[in-house]
Amino acid sequence: MSENKPLTKLSTLGEFGLIRHLTQDIKLKNESSLKGVGDDAAVLDYKDKKVLVSTDMLIEGVHFDLAYAPLKHLGYKAVATNASDIYAMNGTPRQITVSLAVSNRFSLEAVDELYEGIYLACDHYGIDLVGGDTTSSQTGMCISITVIGEADEEDIVYRNTARENDLICVSGNLGAAYMGLQLLEREKVVFKENPNAQPDFSGYEYILERQLKPEARMDIIQLLKEKSIKPTAMMDVSDGLSSEVLHICHDSGLGCNIYEEKIPIDYQTFKMAEELNMNATVCALSGGEDYELLFTAPLDAYDKLITMEEISIIGHTCAKSEGYNLITKDGNSFELKAQGWINFNPSEEK
Repeated sequence: MSENKPLTKLSTLGEFGLIRHLTQDIKLKNESSLKGVGDDAAVLDYKDKKVLVSTDMLIEGVHFDLAYAPLKHLGYKAVATNASDIYAMNGTPRQITVSLAVSNRFSLEAVDELYEGIYLACDHYGIDLVGGDTTSSQTGMCISITVIGEADEEDIVYRNTARENDLICVSGNLGAAYMGLQLLEREKVVFKENPNAQPDFSGYEYILERQLKPEARMDIIQLLKEKSIKPTAMMDVSDGLSSEVLHICHDSGLGCNIYEEKIPIDYQTFKMAEELNMNATVCALSGGEDYELLFTAPLDAYDKLITMEEISIIGHTCAKSEGYNLITKDGNSFELKAQGWINFNPSEEK
């Protein structure tokens, strides 16, 4: 946004003017999108496909901080994290609806910047924006996105279908998004104490990107299909590795053994953790917001999986009676516990 050009108040457009402004250039990409924005409801046609639907809400001050989250990145992240839920079902995202609540401190140009990120993500993932809602807010910004996807019935993968002695695998690396958040929060404190201070993020670009502009792992879904590997269970890593592993194990009635030395962690994550006097493994297990894919696969897929650079085999499932175990690098075994992000603080309950 230009600092010299006067900003446009949203009140000069009104709700319907804002909707027209934000959606006037939409071009539908998917055959299943028969009617998008511009009527009382979108019209979709999936014929013989199964429809997948997921919704996520992002609240200012809870899920994002505009002190360091650029609006364009925020728009992109909001779409990517929703698309990730569909990929975690082994499906393909096709449409989204976007509902936005904003206070009067946001200008039209600010909302345009947010939507630039939304449309960039839609183009990247081949998604159509087909509807939504806009309203005012007394407290800041709220973004709610519903994503609609498709899959053939035989391709859908659930959380509760892992089998005993399956391999436990994860894409990419873990803990980077959490370390990026810790770096941003640290620099925010420095800035508050000294507004003239300039943050130095050199050498930490990767973990910042993982926090501010994560990618849904569309490429991993495509790779698994190319290799004829269908996961037995799958979900995305949004709340930390340990939490997601336990979700799959609990829902499937299984135990697990996870090996610390096999958990993929990037060099910048290790470096940042060391600088902040934190344990990188704990960050990978509990940090969240990585949006990698965690999945189980049959043993006979081992030879294929070990050749895939973006996939790590980190353990295996076992009988429920054997428990949920983290095997440390020195060979000790501890109970795997979910310590990821908690949505509701018990101390705030009335």
